[in-house]
Amino acid sequence: MIDIHDLCKVYLVGDERVRALDHATLHIYPKEFVSIIGPSGSGKSTLMNIIGCLDVADAGTYRLDNLPIESYTENQLAQIRNRKIGFVFQSFNLIPKLTAEENVELPLIYQKVPRSERVQRVKEALERVGLTKRARHLPTELSGGQQQRVAIARAIVTRPKLILADEPTGALDSKTSQEIIDIFHELHAQGNTIVLITHDPNVARQASRSIHILDGRITEVNL
Repeated sequence: MIDIHDLCKVYLVGDERVRALDHATLHIYPKEFVSIIGPSGSGKSTLMNIIGCLDVADAGTYRLDNLPIESYTENQLAQIRNRKIGFVFQSFNLIPKLTAEENVELPLIYQKVPRSERVQRVKEALERVGLTKRARHLPTELSGGQQQRVAIARAIVTRPKLILADEPTGALDSKTSQEIIDIFHELHAQGNTIVLITHDPNVARQASRSIHILDGRITEVNL
């Protein structure tokens, strides 16, 4: 599913060159549940952006579902993001003026899915995260945990091959965090490939396999 080899990414911060990724190599197989753990500034956000086709590396190769990502145009990357990857973020990234079901429906509108099919798929996605009764509520009318459930429903409604979660429990209390992790376990059991980015060892160890990143270098760890 994810085949990364010798990736390098350097940023210029003032006069200083910061090596965010330093010859990183990583392999994730279909239907795996993998966590990537590292402290702030370790390079995990850069790695997530490259895995999610939001950024490209300066050197090295990245194949997603056997597609050579580094050779793709910006428009092609946008299509891949929309069709192959479901994103879940710490800050939920919901549109405040849209209801839960409207937020979930949005990526299907971008894909030009017919309305009758959109309605059914939105209903199914909200059912999978246990939020059917809150479908017509605005984000401000939902708790943090409920907003994250909406974000997960939005991520899975396009039926992506990869779910990429960036600190999905970072803004939640411990009880709600576990509820969200339980949803990821259910999605994994249903055959989804999940990559979870976190700084929290307790969250990281919930995955089947954990990968550590520090100073842009990747190692596998047992938590």
